[in-house]
Amino acid sequence: MRLVVDTNILYSYFWKYSITKKILRSQDMELLSPEFALQEINKYRQDIIEKNNLSEKEFEQIRFDLAIAIKFIPIEGYSQKLQKALEISPDPNDLEFFALAIKLKLPIWSNDLKLKKQSKIKIITTTELINMPEIKKIASSGGVP
Repeated sequence: MRLVVDTNILYSYFWKYSITKKILRSQDMELLSPEFALQEINKYRQDIIEKNNLSEKEFEQIRFDLAIAIKFIPIEGYSQKLQKALEISPDPNDLEFFALAIKLKLPIWSNDLKLKKQSKIKIITTTELINMPEIKKIASSGGVP
């Protein structure tokens, strides 16, 4: 399964016992996100460290692992779709995710329910994803804490 992954999903990768982390690490998934999302993670670095009780070293290791699990796409790969994304996205902060989704013709994995207020790009929440048969196996399997 291929999906564009929103920043709110990427933040949950830093949680110790995250089902989302299992899914993000699955080799059955091809997950993509704008490079912008990595900048957002760096911007909120201190919040992530504090909320998850991480050391700087742990944060860096998890961020490194995240960069392996997700393919981050430079803006040049989808910039021609930003105008179309502006017409569709209910949240201007999510333009790059919409532009990438438009470019690649993929759904967006996000728990931001206001993104469902449009009908051009499919938005899949974590709950919806976990209930899909092919993902249920991943989410219920052991392994990744």
